[in-house]
Amino acid sequence: MGRKVADCRDFPSETGCTLTISGEEDEVVAAATQHAVAVHGHEDTAEVRSWLRENLKDDVSV
Repeated sequence: MGRKVADCRDFPSETGCTLTISGEEDEVVAAATQHAVAVHGHEDTAEVRSWLRENLKDDVSV
């Protein structure tokens, strides 16, 4: 399994967030969920985690 990336720049946000999180898939989903809750006001639900997982990209920087 390769590294994955969640990049806030791929999604519209009121804050103009530019955070990028990369790592193993489960790590990225966990960190991105925490970020989505703390910064973007989402709730930590199975639906949010599933949506984040579905929208991860392969990390091509390594």
